[in-house]
Amino acid sequence: MYKKLFSYIGQYKIQAILSPVLITGEVAMEVLIPAVMSKIVDEGIKKGDIGYVAKMGGLMVCMALLSLFFGAFAGRMSAVASMGFSKNLRGALFRKIQDFSFANVDKFSTASLTTRLTTDVTNVQNAFMMLIRMAFRSPIMLICASIAAVKMNARLSLVFLAVTPVLAVTMILILTNAHPRFEKMLRQYDRMNSSVQENLVGIRVVKAFVREEHEKKKFFENADNVRKAQISAEKLVILSMPVMQLCMYASITAIMWFGGKMAVNGDIQTGEISGFIMYVSQILMSLMMLSMLFIMFVISRASIQRIYEVLTEEPTIKDSESSSVTADDGSVIFRNVSFSYFNDMNNLALSKINLEIKSGETIGIIGGTGSSKTSLVQLIPRLYDATEGEVIVGGHNVKDYSLDTLRNQVAMVLQKNVLFSGTIKENLRWGNENATDEEIIDACKSACADDFIQNFPDGYDTDLGQGGVNVSGGQKQRICIARALLKKPKIIILDDSTSAVDTATDSSIRSAFREKLSDTTTFIIAQRISSVKDADRIIVMDSGTVTDIGTHDELMQKSSIYREVYDSQQKGADD
Repeated sequence: MYKKLFSYIGQYKIQAILSPVLITGEVAMEVLIPAVMSKIVDEGIKKGDIGYVAKMGGLMVCMALLSLFFGAFAGRMSAVASMGFSKNLRGALFRKIQDFSFANVDKFSTASLTTRLTTDVTNVQNAFMMLIRMAFRSPIMLICASIAAVKMNARLSLVFLAVTPVLAVTMILILTNAHPRFEKMLRQYDRMNSSVQENLVGIRVVKAFVREEHEKKKFFENADNVRKAQISAEKLVILSMPVMQLCMYASITAIMWFGGKMAVNGDIQTGEISGFIMYVSQILMSLMMLSMLFIMFVISRASIQRIYEVLTEEPTIKDSESSSVTADDGSVIFRNVSFSYFNDMNNLALSKINLEIKSGETIGIIGGTGSSKTSLVQLIPRLYDATEGEVIVGGHNVKDYSLDTLRNQVAMVLQKNVLFSGTIKENLRWGNENATDEEIIDACKSACADDFIQNFPDGYDTDLGQGGVNVSGGQKQRICIARALLKKPKIIILDDSTSAVDTATDSSIRSAFREKLSDTTTFIIAQRISSVKDADRIIVMDSGTVTDIGTHDELMQKSSIYREVYDSQQKGADD
């Protein structure tokens, strides 16, 4: 797990290596300073040798400046390396998520993936910075200061060795109990982010139903759950600092007590006591830093596991990147297809679907809510894979195509229309980044979008804002249809994509499709009979099965479901 994550250091390896090298130099200077100071006291001040004091004082200043130089550059190198590492790690996560199928995204949830890309990566970045600084500085300082202290006075050094077991037991207790609590805290973060995301996406619905107070209450409950989880996790961690300080001050007090007695007896000099106290402070500070390092790793370990889960997640849809298969035409065949969102044959969304659609046909799909109309068409561009059976597009199994090739041949206007920040023209060029202005205008005319776009002050250069907030639902649908048309696909799928436009505009769009997409296989999912009435064939679905298929007139004769829908809508129109 750690090996995989560290592979993303990439081009920042030099900085990651230089940081501990520079820290070694910094530690060397800091360890030498107490020895020089003790000599100044015992051999300079005590004997009144001002020249010796000035000489050794100058040396001490040089050491301090060198230590500052090494420390500053080590800090810079570690910052560059850790930020570069987090950049590479975020990039790797984002690229991995782009390869996920809908099923993979459903497994993690959008809010959880957002937390992993932000909070979790930041935790790992901080842990990595501490690793290349403190993980080298503390052990080196601990070893060097311990050797210097023992060399200065072996008997007195037994004092700080006595506190080591206390610190070791404290760290073991923290490590074994804190990790699961931090995992729980991050799950609470996921829930809070999910609540925030849901609220911001649906802010207009919240205001329309005057549910602001309800949403505030829900958010504060989630935020309070995060607070409680943080307290539960960190109340163990904060115990380390008092224990460390208790050990540190107890050691210094004991050293001053025993050292004072030894000085009275002439077993140790005054300067040696001062130098020894500095070494003990360095040793205990190193132990404190090591404890903080372990705590940071406890916090980041949960984040590392969550990141690793995403990086090692296998997309449920395998891409045949080396495949040279291309669609011969726009024909579609469903052969004994069953599908489950949970990969469970006892919980099927689609069951035993057998259909054969010829290239260039216009196929209407109608059925009640939950009849799996969208699930059916999502199998064509492999947004999901069939659990059983096979889907044939253009004469080849969809699994034989590379995903790019297949999805470039299939244009889909999803049930939930999505536009991105930028101008109308930039959004339209998602369909074809090389589309000319003439092609863009032509596609918009076919989608009945050109008129309202031209009425905007900036026309096609109008900035849509995030999610297309400054256009209506019907306008958004028509822009999305135009975007799909620019792909010039062999198959186009309109998933209830004219529900927000009036019947006259809906009719105009269908007329334009018949004229300009005569060779394109068109699937129209709709709730209105008028939207599919003129289709070559209409598929009637109910509870994940195809109950009937035929023309409008044929279905009026043989399909009770279709006739019931038609009669209810016709009655509404008459009323």
